[in-house]
Amino acid sequence: MIFSKVTDLIGNTPVIQLPLTQADSRLYIKVEKNNPGGSMKDRMARNMIVAALKSGRIQPGGTIVESSSGNTGIGLALASIEFGLKFIAVVDHHAAQDKISIMQALGAEIRYVKGDYGENEVAVIERQRMAAEIASEISGAVFMNQSDNAANAGGYADLVREIVHQIGRVDAWVGCVGTGGSITGIAHGLKIHNPDTVTIAVEPEGSIVFGKPGKPYYQSGTGTPKGDTVGLVLDYSCIDYGEQVSDACAFETARYLARRFGLLVGGSTGGAIYKALELIGKGIIKGNVALVIADGGEKYLHTIFNEEWLKERDLTAPEIWDQLDNWFASSAILECKS
Repeated sequence: MIFSKVTDLIGNTPVIQLPLTQADSRLYIKVEKNNPGGSMKDRMARNMIVAALKSGRIQPGGTIVESSSGNTGIGLALASIEFGLKFIAVVDHHAAQDKISIMQALGAEIRYVKGDYGENEVAVIERQRMAAEIASEISGAVFMNQSDNAANAGGYADLVREIVHQIGRVDAWVGCVGTGGSITGIAHGLKIHNPDTVTIAVEPEGSIVFGKPGKPYYQSGTGTPKGDTVGLVLDYSCIDYGEQVSDACAFETARYLARRFGLLVGGSTGGAIYKALELIGKGIIKGNVALVIADGGEKYLHTIFNEEWLKERDLTAPEIWDQLDNWFASSAILECKS
């Protein structure tokens, strides 16, 4: 097929199956980093803009303002080009520099929040406040507010249709939870196809989505930090299990997948895959287990794929590789090592 614009490339991403030692389970990973902006957020970003245009919230030539750790911002930058809109991204120090550079390359204006924040603290509250303020000061501007935007969750309907077509019955879905848009939209959609689908939402240790004590964390674009409020778009009723994963487990899993299978995935995806494997190993989920590569590791080469960066922050845990070896089929591991 030949397409006429880059946003036509959103969706229809491939699925890869990784071999497991558990004979009663299969692990399917949908490669959402193949979207043009490099993440699953391309889907919902465009959907939010289309919904706002249809409702009249945004007029042709208008300005979109959004708080983003990067991936949603990249998706909004792409869709803004398609619809002739201006885009202002409000970011903090927690956003990967490569993501900011991509937004700038796509024509986005970048505004940085100010404040004394630790390296592992996410300034979401200040980002959102600043984004709302900027939008209020510009004629024709709209703060997209992805955390409370219903079109966020609605942007994943096609992903659900695709994964069901690709693998058939989905017995369990494991996904990261940040604003709650992806886990809510996907979980609701999958349960329509199969009410028995078990849905697991994974947040970083230190996130407050499921009521546990908050603390700083390094995983980017996922979770809700201490002091912030969980977005209105998150529907807890469609989530069967809420799980937490440490930065070390998430990052070591991402590094393992790169070395063993040639898959470059981001840190939050590493955490989701670790939890999926752990729950399969405990027999909590089985059958066709599916998840996504939310974004690619190419955006984190200077952080989670940098040995020195990890050691300086005490984020290395080589014993996790032994556990991962036990969960993945040994024949595949030997083949990849040879």
